[in-house]
Amino acid sequence: MSPKATIYDIAKELNISAATVSRALNNNPKISKSTCDLVMATATKMNYKQNKLAQALKSGKSHNIGVIVPRINTNFFASVIRGIEEELYSHKYNVIICQTHEDEKREIENINMLLNAQVDGILMSVSNMTSENDRVIEKALEKRVPVVFFDRKKNIEGVSTVTINDFGAAYTTTKHIIEQGCSKIAYLTGDRSLEIYENRFNGYKQALIDNGIEFKDEYVIKIKSSVEDGHSAAKKLLKLKVKPDAIFSASDFAALGAIKELKEQGYKIPEDVCVVGFGNEPFTEFMELSISSVDQCSVAMGKAAAQVFLEQVKNKDGAKIEKKVVLNGELLIRNSSSKIKS
Repeated sequence: MSPKATIYDIAKELNISAATVSRALNNNPKISKSTCDLVMATATKMNYKQNKLAQALKSGKSHNIGVIVPRINTNFFASVIRGIEEELYSHKYNVIICQTHEDEKREIENINMLLNAQVDGILMSVSNMTSENDRVIEKALEKRVPVVFFDRKKNIEGVSTVTINDFGAAYTTTKHIIEQGCSKIAYLTGDRSLEIYENRFNGYKQALIDNGIEFKDEYVIKIKSSVEDGHSAAKKLLKLKVKPDAIFSASDFAALGAIKELKEQGYKIPEDVCVVGFGNEPFTEFMELSISSVDQCSVAMGKAAAQVFLEQVKNKDGAKIEKKVVLNGELLIRNSSSKIKS
């Protein structure tokens, strides 16, 4: 194999200095456009490849960014990643994707790995178990590596966030269910130690109170985002003396599980029980019984998180910027909750 071409080979070919070649390859404004074009054309002809690692060491920028999610096999997180990648592509950033599987230890390992890889920033949605990872996030900020939380967040000074109005989305959804004539509304909640699930619960509860409906603890069941948990939660609810006439789930997957159990026990949806999920997973729209759900603006959230990161790296204060972006989720009303036709 022939040896790789270097900037010195290009300089010799064009009879100019290696410094001029280097500046031209990096679009230095001091080099004329004609010289830049000539150097680029010669580099292509000689099959010259820039050493990205050397460039990163020299500039202090790797042009890599880390994205940490609880799991990638959901439409929501996959769509957020899509938004991030689309927004950063034109800025020549590469995206390194990690998943925690809701494990705090793995989350800490992911952050440390990304810091060791010299990423320029970390965009993340925190796991369900996050009591000891504040220190490693503060370590990133000390290294002037911007951190942006999206969807799931913790309140840490210096960390920007991009979320939706979970309280408002849950309030609107509960109000919609009440408008269908329901008054015994059960709620399937995620881990309320996470702010998004606490906000959704509070939105649900406040809508009941504002509409003169008594809040009942027995109608609230904690679930994981799984079909199995939704199935078992519905089974528990249907054993109550006063059975619910609606189920609002903080997860589409759990909503699907609840629907399966309701159908197995002979309940009609929405005639007997209205069901609404959260997340707008693709299956919710295309099932025989389409499921009402809250769209979380996933692609827009990813783009917004990337934009916040870009603002931080362009600013001299870098990671010291703290920005809060709140998007509005949208309730998509489908057959599972359309008891009263407009």
